[in-house]
Amino acid sequence: MLVHSRNLRRGVVLTQPVPDDGAITAVYGEGGGCTLNAGDEVAALWIPLHGLLQVHASGLTMPVRADEMLVTESGLHAKAVGHGNAQWVALLAGPQTWRQVLGEIGGTPWPDPQWLPERHPASRELRQRAIALARSATGHELESAAAAVIYEVAAMQVPLYAAIARCPGRTFAMRRQVFLRLQRVRNFMSACCDQEVDNDALARMASYSPCHFLRTFNHVFQETPHAYLVRQRLQRARWLLCSSDLAITEVALASGFENRSAFSRLFRRRFGTTALDTRKRMGLHREGGYTPVTRSRNQGNTDAKSTARSAALAP
Repeated sequence: MLVHSRNLRRGVVLTQPVPDDGAITAVYGEGGGCTLNAGDEVAALWIPLHGLLQVHASGLTMPVRADEMLVTESGLHAKAVGHGNAQWVALLAGPQTWRQVLGEIGGTPWPDPQWLPERHPASRELRQRAIALARSATGHELESAAAAVIYEVAAMQVPLYAAIARCPGRTFAMRRQVFLRLQRVRNFMSACCDQEVDNDALARMASYSPCHFLRTFNHVFQETPHAYLVRQRLQRARWLLCSSDLAITEVALASGFENRSAFSRLFRRRFGTTALDTRKRMGLHREGGYTPVTRSRNQGNTDAKSTARSAALAP
């Protein structure tokens, strides 16, 4: 597996062509305003190491925090923007390249291996492997580190194929298309969970009637659209409690809850503790497990393509 690397610094905008030639492009971004424009036929893995990364795709702005990662499918024009002191890693390639790489992993349940769009929790192991990727200094190290990240994310995608199996359709390809339609609705709800979401609009987005949409969504994902929306709102609220100084009432409103009492009840039911105790335990502006990644000064400018990268963990 051939891996090329690129670096992005604060305020730099990079439009990255990614030919579908069997090579993967690894991008390390650091600092606010660093922007990566990916090509239309590129699927990507976006992994924040610290701070907030905003990924724009399909007309949506999807904030990705340091405790999660995002997979975007090919066929979309994705753009990523780092905010503040954000540090992040992205792996990009065309569909044929990903098909080859995922096929080589083995043990995958899909007949036509491709990434499925999804927001995954970023486990400690994944974050450690992403940091190792950012630190890689030689071509061999870079390829090994990229393979470790890809293998970890591929394992996280396996449960999605149980959802595809529950989709209507006579063939895997038909069921996969249904899944992608429903998954784009879930991505919309995740990105816009603080807004009022109309079920009829969601059904139109999936090209279903409202009743058929509710039945299909519930059968495929084993929860209703409303339950998924509330779960996303609670995740957003938990992050705001730990990363902002907003009052708890303001956190509830910013997460889409109009009633403070309902928010408190749902939060305790979901996380087993109160919002106030969560803030006290986690502390303000804390994004647990952050290890800063520093880059050497002699790596060249962001337009120079390289297969080697020099990095070290800050003491």
